[in-house]
Amino acid sequence: MPKLKTHRGAAKRFTKTGSGKIKRNKAYKSHILTKKNAKRCRNLRKSTLVSSGDMKRVLAMLPNA
Repeated sequence: MPKLKTHRGAAKRFTKTGSGKIKRNKAYKSHILTKKNAKRCRNLRKSTLVSSGDMKRVLAMLPNA
């Protein structure tokens, strides 16, 4: 059986934590920031965990993570 390849786009977006969960950055922070208030922009800077419903799909893209 051939080696499993990592999805390179996913590898750049997700990192694995020490406990095995997947960390991700939030969306909607790249442009059109003038209409978003400061509190919202500040909260978009923080990273968060991938939801349990998406975990299986993300782990399939990162076989060696």
